[in-house]
Amino acid sequence: MKIIIVIFIFFSFSIQLFILESFQQSNADKNLTTPIPFIIPKGFPEPQYKFKNNPLTKEGFELGRKLFYDGRLSQDGNFPCASCHQQFAAFSTFEHRLSHGFNNQFSFRNAPGLFNVAWQKELHWDGGINHIEIQPLAPITDPHEMASNLDTIILKLKKDIQYKKMFAAAFCDATINSQRILKALAQFTASLVSANSKYDKVKRGEAIFNQYEKTGYTIFLQKCASCHKEPLFTDLSYRNTGMAVDSTLMDYGRMRITGKKEDSLKFKVPSLRNVYLTSPYGHDGRFSTITDVLDHYISGVEKSSTLDSLLKNGISLTDNDKFYLINFLGTLTDTSFVNDKRFSETK
Repeated sequence: MKIIIVIFIFFSFSIQLFILESFQQSNADKNLTTPIPFIIPKGFPEPQYKFKNNPLTKEGFELGRKLFYDGRLSQDGNFPCASCHQQFAAFSTFEHRLSHGFNNQFSFRNAPGLFNVAWQKELHWDGGINHIEIQPLAPITDPHEMASNLDTIILKLKKDIQYKKMFAAAFCDATINSQRILKALAQFTASLVSANSKYDKVKRGEAIFNQYEKTGYTIFLQKCASCHKEPLFTDLSYRNTGMAVDSTLMDYGRMRITGKKEDSLKFKVPSLRNVYLTSPYGHDGRFSTITDVLDHYISGVEKSSTLDSLLKNGISLTDNDKFYLINFLGTLTDTSFVNDKRFSETK
């Protein structure tokens, strides 16, 4: 009898020890990832995306970066996210009016610079995407862009030993699924923060504007800041800026999402950060240069029932005003951002 009791006690103790070790191992597994702090630049508001349910980690970020540059996310392997969002162009499409995609097709919009998206409640020119974690689904599934689907992508990634290791490192097991793909991509894209231009350095007291830039900044505050609010240089609103509808693309902007006539020809106000790097301009890339954009506001605004009230008389600018404005806009170029190896395909 005593032997049975001893065996029972030993068996019970072994089970408790096993449970304790499993619990400790489970907790240890949760701490295998390396947290990365998301630093809000001085003067910036609180971001919309806070990583609450997707903690930012070194492993998750690196997985997201690899996915961002991987052509296998497209049907034919030729169009990664980075094909339309090139780092040297502040993650916009360099010199292409419209995004180029699968089977030599074009989308119907210009790819905007992919930076400071953590501060955007809605994404795309028309605000049709309301969460950064689902944004990649639009280009991935668009037949004119990446022309693929998540099930196919998952099958491809599961055949790659390196991906299995990276998913295990980022999420503590090697399961590859759609949610994890999207979360990893969000960790990378939300980390694309541009806040170190000359303008930012001036605001931090680390530099000063030259006379041309200073005069341009004064004109900017008078003529442009109502829509292009600092520090993001956009108020993220949707406005009809008097651009006639392209008869081929027939893009009516925000109205495509809301179905409301009052939203006809309204598009999101783009950020002017890195504007020197993100040509061509406009939702359909119709403006080749910054001068073209300024000339539009001076004399090219087309009136309609939904035209923004601030533009009913256009914007009055002299040739000197344009010269000074362009000088100021050059201070919004963040060279450290476009050269940051953390965001490049290879470190």
